[in-house]
Amino acid sequence: MKLKLDFTPDIVAIMAAEVAAGERAVTTAMRQAGTGLKSAWRAQITGAGLGIRLANSIRLASFPKSGESLNAAALVWSNAPVIVGAHDTGPLIRSKNGLWLAIPTPAAGKSTRGGRITPAEWERRTGLRLRFIYRRRGPSLLVAEGRLNTKGRAFGRLTRPHRGHGPASPSRSKTGRGVVTAPIFLLVPQVKLPKRIDLARDAERAQTKVPGLIVANWVDAR
Repeated sequence: MKLKLDFTPDIVAIMAAEVAAGERAVTTAMRQAGTGLKSAWRAQITGAGLGIRLANSIRLASFPKSGESLNAAALVWSNAPVIVGAHDTGPLIRSKNGLWLAIPTPAAGKSTRGGRITPAEWERRTGLRLRFIYRRRGPSLLVAEGRLNTKGRAFGRLTRPHRGHGPASPSRSKTGRGVVTAPIFLLVPQVKLPKRIDLARDAERAQTKVPGLIVANWVDAR
């Protein structure tokens, strides 16, 4: 006796089509989840007032680079992990090289190299020496003396040094009128950076959405 089994429709073809649909669904879902997480992190950063430049440091990579897979994945990260991580965790910051952290006041101006100006850079740029003032209550100070310029900022106008003389010094009246002592840096032993963003919250939300995205894209693939 000879028996022949014939399946209609073709089960092998159906299974192959189902696997292909699953690959498309998983790959599409991971790309959607990754894109959503990247947008959420960027929105958090700009919403916290940290600027578009830092927000644009958030990047996304999807795997596989081409094609589809049941093992598809998405990676979201920052090109400025130290800065973003600091605002995400709110760490306690201490000085690495001394007892004090120097926080510039508006009178210090901006660094020519980007970021915050340091006391050493300020002294090199102005030709003036900073004087330390210890205060028992409140932050200690690094101050400098000079005249106020037309914008109300001290130390803005420096006289050009003559040959054979020392570095530039601030123009002063002989009577001392207009000469002020202004705080240039506040000195504190440590600073607690406030937590301004919560990246884990958005990451958890993106993760919980993945199963639903897979199911929705699997149905659409059919």
